[in-house]
Amino acid sequence: MAGDDILPPEEVARRASLPLTFSDLGRTVAACVGESVLQAALRHGIHIEHSCGGFCACSTCHVIVEEGMEHLTEVQDDELDRLDTAVGLTLRSRLACQAVLLGGPVTLRIGPHR
Repeated sequence: MAGDDILPPEEVARRASLPLTFSDLGRTVAACVGESVLQAALRHGIHIEHSCGGFCACSTCHVIVEEGMEHLTEVQDDELDRLDTAVGLTLRSRLACQAVLLGGPVTLRIGPHR
């Protein structure tokens, strides 16, 4: 899987689920281990802008992790380079397309846009 592809239902049923909370929307969804934040959001009908299709080529899917950063994959250099262009950058900023869920609850909010 890559970019903004979402998991097929049979794959969702096989994977462990965890709570992913969008605090700005007041909504918690069941996300899957190994799924990016973007993929989980889209699978549940939550719109996160992703102009590049989820391939780490822009910063429009910027999110700010409030809790559970340790439950996401580590940020890589490509992501850091893209985050430099994000509006409202914080020390807890991630790109939803690159932040893959490892297990455990995560709470975040969708970042500001231009």
